[in-house]
Amino acid sequence: MEVYPRYVVEEPLLRRNLSLIRKVADEAKVEIIVAFKAFALWKLFPIFREYGFGSTASSPWEARLGYEGLERKAHAFSPAYRAQDWAEWTRCCSHITFNSLSQYRAFCTPSSEVSYGLRINPGYSPVETDLYNPALPGSRFGLSPEELGLHLPEGIEGLHVHVLCEGNSFQLEKLLSIIEQRFASPLSEACWLNLGGGHLMTHKEYNVPHLIAVLKAFRQRHPHLQLIMEPGSAFAWQTGFLESHVLDIVEHDGIKTAILDVSFTCHMPDCLEMPYKPVIRGAHHDPVEGLPTYRLGGNSCLSGDFLGDWSFDKPLEVGDTLIFEDMIHYTTVKTHMFNGVAHPDLVLQKSNGEEVLLRRFGYQDYKERMD
Repeated sequence: MEVYPRYVVEEPLLRRNLSLIRKVADEAKVEIIVAFKAFALWKLFPIFREYGFGSTASSPWEARLGYEGLERKAHAFSPAYRAQDWAEWTRCCSHITFNSLSQYRAFCTPSSEVSYGLRINPGYSPVETDLYNPALPGSRFGLSPEELGLHLPEGIEGLHVHVLCEGNSFQLEKLLSIIEQRFASPLSEACWLNLGGGHLMTHKEYNVPHLIAVLKAFRQRHPHLQLIMEPGSAFAWQTGFLESHVLDIVEHDGIKTAILDVSFTCHMPDCLEMPYKPVIRGAHHDPVEGLPTYRLGGNSCLSGDFLGDWSFDKPLEVGDTLIFEDMIHYTTVKTHMFNGVAHPDLVLQKSNGEEVLLRRFGYQDYKERMD
């Protein structure tokens, strides 16, 4: 029997997240939209439409996908816009945020269809990994209070900030306090404040009641503001897995490596970039003395395409299935076809247990990317 690596989205878990996020939006009276940079499986958008979610986009293609797939105009932020794309941006978006005053001057024109904003940099971020920290010294993102000044430029109606990554409600509370202190005057003139992403409200340890209380309190202090949040990971957090298979086991210098039909660099890039060690179903996350222990290697020619080590209750064998938990958010949008490594299937596991193959990738998908 042929076996394929596959990403499997579990519908009950996805709906659990959507329900929780909808509850937060309704109780706190804020708009919460999905960030496509973390999740963009458009064949599942009919499920998202049931819960009334829109999207945020950072490219014209993402904006179009949101407009067509969720049937609502998107919110947009891009580090820079191109003149040749501007008509598409304004066609597909209801809100557009500029990263700089020069971009504002180049593109902001009066419009009854689009509300324009500016990204601000509060000089604070709790993110410890530099690769994901937008508030590092010299960051290319956003305006400082000194650059923005005391008043919003003509035509600007909103402010946008994004400094969290898988953050909690207490970090958000601190961020809001800093914004109130450092951007008090522009905040008083704005119509909306976009709090960006990084709000991991579907994590089992996230304090959702505190989040709702923080948002309500902020809205009471600033009743003129519409609050917007655009988490990515929260929508697809713990909603599915990546299924892989052992192709070979090699041993050198006392290290056993199980080579899989998936790749960390191609299919789980955040494991190498963050970095982090994923959970494997049925395995011991840390090595256990006396148990069979393996490094796991991807099926590409990149020397660093490996992670380790995990222990197992019995030795691995060629043909065994290994399941990487929580591999839907960010992975499915960041994958690539380096080395022509076979791309995993996309599968929906429905509430009744039925599995629906959403997409199987083949040689033509690889070839046409090089066309």
